[in-house]
Order: sequence, then C-alpha cells, then structure tokens
Amino acid sequence: MKTTFPKNNSHIPNWYIIDANEKTLGRLSVEVCSLLKSKKNSYFYPSVDQGNFVLIINAQNIKVSGKKAIQKKYYKYTQKPGHLKYLFFKDLKLKYASRILERAIIGMLPKGVLGKKYFRKLFIYNTNQILYKKIK
Repeated sequence: MKTTFPKNNSHIPNWYIIDANEKTLGRLSVEVCSLLKSKKNSYFYPSVDQGNFVLIINAQNIKVSGKKAIQKKYYKYTQKPGHLKYLFFKDLKLKYASRILERAIIGMLPKGVLGKKYFRKLFIYNTNQILYKKIK
C-alpha cells in the first residue's frame, strides 16, 4: 500500500473572514493559525503548503483577560546598547492594533520559509469596512 503525498496543485484554498470584535487574543490566534495551516483537512502534511487565506476585521476591538491590558509589554531592540524599547498593550492598541494580532500569530506559525508563506495569506484590518479599488 502506497502513502499518498499531497501536492500543492491538489488544494484549492478557501477564504475565511473573521470578526475579531470582543474576542480573546490567544484563542483567536490559535483559530487563525489552524485555518492558515489548514490543519483540520484530512490531507494535512506539515511540510506542504495546503493553507487557506484569512481576513480579520475589527482588530482594534481585541480583548485580553486579567490585567494584561495594563501589564503586557511588547519589546523592540534597536541593536544599540541601552536601546531596549517597549510599548504596553493599551498603547500599542491605540497606535497599531493590527500589530498585536500579527505578533501573536507569527509566534504560533512555523519558523522558516513555510511560516512566511502562511503569513502572506493573512490580512488584518482595524475596521469592518474594506475599501476596494476599482479596476480600470
């Protein structure tokens, strides 16, 4: 009996639209990663890109539990001594709400080329109105 190996051309990716309004950050990130990697399909294979496209709207309305809104820090290092900078969750939510979801999802995706392919299939918007450009 031969084992069937999934091919890239055998999968037609689906589009999923997720409303992040009043959803918890971690639980939403796990759900999105599962959709991006398409883990619930019967032909899932870890080293083959069989993923779907995910569009997240209302990213500015994401929630965290407990005191994380006040205490959680997002670090950034500028590669210079003494230049470790950070932003709190509440400040980052006001400035760049979509980056909160991006960082959570990137941390859950595989590291390397395949993880970058999955991340390119993710689209995050802060509002629920998506503007379409007219094709001329």
